[in-house]
Amino acid sequence: MLQELSHMDRITQLQDEIQRLLTIMSSTITYLTARSTFLQVSERIPITKIRNPDKYDAPELFEANMNELVQDLIVKAKQIEYLIQSLPVPEPEQQQANRLQALEQQTQDANEEYIQAVDRAKNLHRKISEFLRTMLDNADGPVESIR
Repeated sequence: MLQELSHMDRITQLQDEIQRLLTIMSSTITYLTARSTFLQVSERIPITKIRNPDKYDAPELFEANMNELVQDLIVKAKQIEYLIQSLPVPEPEQQQANRLQALEQQTQDANEEYIQAVDRAKNLHRKISEFLRTMLDNADGPVESIR
């Protein structure tokens, strides 16, 4: 059980790291689209929009920030890869089926024991009730034992 918890902790940690990676990716796309200037990439396609210089970063700063964002993505991807590699190998399907079958049998056994215990409790309750009724009915006479 403790081992399963640590696996769940790793899975939760992996989910958190994937969420962080998606956040980094989203921030990267936002930065790249918001702080870049429009450059002509083909002579046949003219630039149709111009940004004010205060709306985009200088090419050197943009390049440095872009490299930093790429490094952040790489580091996060490597962390995720490490977490994936640390996950246990999945249990073979037949072994899972056998384990589930054993758990079902244990559940059935426990249920049968519970039913027997309830029946014993009801039987004891009935005997005690009869005994007390007999005692009250024969308050003046001798008490008979009920079996």
